[in-house]
Amino acid sequence: MTDAEFIALVLRNPVNDAVLARLPALGLTDTWLVSGPLFQTVWNIQTGHDVQHGIRDYDIFYFDPDTSYAAEDAVIRRVQAAYADIPAAIEVRNQARVHLWYVDKFGAPYPPLTRASDGIDRFLMPCAQVGIRKDKDGYEIYAPKGLADVADMIVRPNDTPNFQAARYQEKTARWKALWPDLTVLPAI
Repeated sequence: MTDAEFIALVLRNPVNDAVLARLPALGLTDTWLVSGPLFQTVWNIQTGHDVQHGIRDYDIFYFDPDTSYAAEDAVIRRVQAAYADIPAAIEVRNQARVHLWYVDKFGAPYPPLTRASDGIDRFLMPCAQVGIRKDKDGYEIYAPKGLADVADMIVRPNDTPNFQAARYQEKTARWKALWPDLTVLPAI
């Protein structure tokens, strides 16, 4: 799958299209629409489902060195207002703050990140390691492991330091129920 093919498929989901169109106006730095709404939209098109089938939320990553809760909360409120007319759960997280709450939520350490795409790198499976944003020439894609697993509907463990087999199995069980054509490789 080429970048252009991936972008065309992702934009067939009207929520993705609206989120990406409004993203620059938010004034956030290093901002991406990431993961599930991207690869799951592609899977939906490939399997003949509605483009929004199975998508729980639309995640926006950004990076701001201000790691205060107040700063992130202000961004969350701004994003909620900007997308209030869209009937979908849109979540935004400052990747500079993840290390502050990750241990409490997931029980494992998470070293500080230096950019938003570092958060994409830490996803549990390569098919989820995708981000897209608008740039002056159209769209920029970040997919450090490529798009082959997305195109081939393969879910495999990522070799990230924060990999947790139980979380991987939980996610893959849900996905396999929604997209039975998936090939799910076992956690190592």
